[in-house]
Amino acid sequence: MNTKATLAVAAVAIVAAALGVGARQWLHGNARSTAPAAQQAQGESAAPQAAAPTGDAVAQLMDAALQDVSGKPQTLAPYKGRVLVVNFWASWCAPCVAEMPELVRLHDAYAGKGVQFVGIGVDSEQNIQNFLKKVPVDYPILVSGFGGADLARSLGNSAGALPFTVVIDANGVVRSTKLGQVAPTELRRTLDAL
Repeated sequence: MNTKATLAVAAVAIVAAALGVGARQWLHGNARSTAPAAQQAQGESAAPQAAAPTGDAVAQLMDAALQDVSGKPQTLAPYKGRVLVVNFWASWCAPCVAEMPELVRLHDAYAGKGVQFVGIGVDSEQNIQNFLKKVPVDYPILVSGFGGADLARSLGNSAGALPFTVVIDANGVVRSTKLGQVAPTELRRTLDAL
């Protein structure tokens, strides 16, 4: 088997394993929200409360050694004190690609309100560069490689599937997480409450 075929088989195996572990959550887009279940069932919006991930997980995220798409070392530390929407994604992940234009629209709508969107590519720098040539994204995209899966797990993504989105308030508290493609109205409700 040649190198490309081997890599393709490996990529399919990784995706299949992720789907096998978190298929139900991924396919149904179940959000792990911090609002009480009764409020969610009634469709009420209330100010979100702190989620299970600890401050240590957020600190680890903020200090993680990432790089921008040109290979320059970066961290999320410059965004401390701001509301952050962190989206873990990959160029080979169909739901990730599908939600990207909506995330761009949401970023544009909330940028003036002090909300910072950041994409963390759980992918190679080259794949992300190629993707961004085709799909314009106007918020920072950082590259974690496959180490981003560990960061996402520490923030509550026990399935290890993508996409995975985390909303962190200005105090560094995780206010909501979403495994699967974002629901724009749900994300707006969370951001408006902050």
